[in-house]
Amino acid sequence: MNDQIAIPCVVMRGGTSRGPFFLARDLPVDPQQRDALLLSVMGGGHDLGIDGIGGGNAVINKVAIVGPASVPGADVDYLFAQVRVREGVVDTSPNCGNMLAAVGPFAIEAGLIAATADITHVRIHNVNTGKLIDATVATPDGRVTYEGETRIDGVPGTAAPIELSFPNAAGARTGRLLPTGRPVDRIDGIDVSCIDAAMPVMLVRAADLSCTGREAPSDFADSSFRARLETLRIEAGRLMGFPDAANMVIPKPVLIAPASGVTLNVRYFMPHDCHSALAVTGAVAIATACLTSGTIAAEMVGPLAAPVPITLAHPSGQLLVRLEPGPVARVQRTARRIFEGQIFARRSHVPHAVLAA
Repeated sequence: MNDQIAIPCVVMRGGTSRGPFFLARDLPVDPQQRDALLLSVMGGGHDLGIDGIGGGNAVINKVAIVGPASVPGADVDYLFAQVRVREGVVDTSPNCGNMLAAVGPFAIEAGLIAATADITHVRIHNVNTGKLIDATVATPDGRVTYEGETRIDGVPGTAAPIELSFPNAAGARTGRLLPTGRPVDRIDGIDVSCIDAAMPVMLVRAADLSCTGREAPSDFADSSFRARLETLRIEAGRLMGFPDAANMVIPKPVLIAPASGVTLNVRYFMPHDCHSALAVTGAVAIATACLTSGTIAAEMVGPLAAPVPITLAHPSGQLLVRLEPGPVARVQRTARRIFEGQIFARRSHVPHAVLAA
């Protein structure tokens, strides 16, 4: 039809994130060619992703790549990519739990797994972390339904519920719940807790950075604040075993503060912009920290033990994580299929691309 590269694509909302979903077979096998193609379709090199379908916020610059399972016990593989359109970088170091919510429906409708009556259980192998996550998808009459009565803060309206279950989430990237071996580290005069459970995070008391933990995302535009937070994050990353954290989106920095009526007020960064809501994987990490003796989160909330609900207040509302013995963390999300068709990459951006068979 023209001189561009056409790739089958489905755009989906997963939780409070949105982005293109691809079948692994439709993308280049070579990681460098794959990432170049993703940058082209997302509009890398421009703050707004103007030459692609990316946007000016990290929550809509996300990509899911789904294919047949490569490990025993899983139904499908899911590789997540965070595209930093401004810098022209594709980062596959973290998982994304919000996009994860749409993996089950996508896999069923793509024919990777057969739907069962009423609900379908999909065991997802997250390639980024090697962890397995269970998704429960509503499939009345053996087909995916998106309409329902479940509401999640940060998304308008209601939709069908999707439950995500994270068993044994500790050590998703580092192999240890406490990657530094300590519940608290002191960096540049500030106490931080470095936690790796579904997502590596660095927790900081909001008050220690002259914040309340109740700010709007736009309140964090001050360049000196951002520079200080980034300095802390990079050093925390080094302590956690990420010597190149400056070029990665992990660890994610999180401000926490005491709250009334909920467990904690939190402000989650991705890693430089404050999330308009809260990452699911980040919420699992924060909730886990609340039950991990000696962390600044545990000291803030007092003694807790599973089973227990952990409610985290974020800029758009609240997110509930249910921690159960096992350990298992459960989160309820929703998803929606928005668009399907072909997306186009510039051939000049990926001149030697060989698409997977």
